[in-house]
Amino acid sequence: MKILGIETSCDETAAAVVADGSKIISNIIASQIDIHARYGGIVPEIASRQHLLTIIPVVQKAMSEANAGWQDIDGIAITYGPGLAGSLLVGVNVAKAIALATGLPITGVNHLEGHIYANWLSSPSNCSCPIHWANGAGKVRFPCLCLIISGGHSDLIVMKGHGQFEKLGRTRDDAAGEAFDKAARILGLGYPGGPAVEQAATTGTPCIPLPRAWLKGSHDFSFSGLKTALWHLAQKEQISATDAAASFQLAVVDVLVGKTIEAAKELQVKQILLSGGVASNKFLTERFLNSSPIPVLIPPPDLCTDNAAMVAACGYYHFQAGNASSYDLDVVPSLSLG
Repeated sequence: MKILGIETSCDETAAAVVADGSKIISNIIASQIDIHARYGGIVPEIASRQHLLTIIPVVQKAMSEANAGWQDIDGIAITYGPGLAGSLLVGVNVAKAIALATGLPITGVNHLEGHIYANWLSSPSNCSCPIHWANGAGKVRFPCLCLIISGGHSDLIVMKGHGQFEKLGRTRDDAAGEAFDKAARILGLGYPGGPAVEQAATTGTPCIPLPRAWLKGSHDFSFSGLKTALWHLAQKEQISATDAAASFQLAVVDVLVGKTIEAAKELQVKQILLSGGVASNKFLTERFLNSSPIPVLIPPPDLCTDNAAMVAACGYYHFQAGNASSYDLDVVPSLSLG
């Protein structure tokens, strides 16, 4: 069963063809990083206009690389939230137009759920990410604990089966990715912030004392205080940007790893699944693999960030469960999971 996935929730225009919820046949991503870098962040209006320019060529390229015609596709999976309203509208309307023209069924996918399903995608022959595949991609065992960490989300979700999600914890303020972006801005490291902080940290020493919000008795996260502490420190004294980056990264990773493993032990889950753009941070993944007594699955970096293969993989299980959407499918920018 081949699913065409389309993803336009933020600033990546992506389309992919995935077979049976696991095998990537094509996965095309058109990034807007260079466009938004000049502004130091994503400009929603510019993002949606760029999606309009690129979505048809991206879909055509995904179909071409998959060597597929519409008769070879069994369904279309489209992200309908959460995300930027204008960006989501472009993808949803194009997906509905294709479905109407071809007669193919369509299913709406929660972007956060899609990130989780990156863990179901199997290894391509040219994969250069042994950390992920050594841990058994696609071999998910329920119940599992999913940590979704991105620019807008830091969520702990218990997954008991396909389509069965229970939210355990969330960020109370800044998400992990948002905190990295703000730290990069404070330290003058550039955009996007996550990779910039990670790169700077490789030559720094985590010698600067920064706070950790453990929020005892809760599975929630909080990174606003950490960001504020870094800002005050940068204002008051001369600090090394690389040492500050290393110290900030360590503080974020300590909390993410510590609270996730604690929750996984408490709930006695069989696996921990990482997902979202921040999960591409090598320091974070190594800490998880070295610290967790519970098996950890981690998608390779290009499947942690926004892509359409994860949407197609998730869509496959939607169709298997009979969850098709109608043509009145609309975007839900604040859509939650669990």
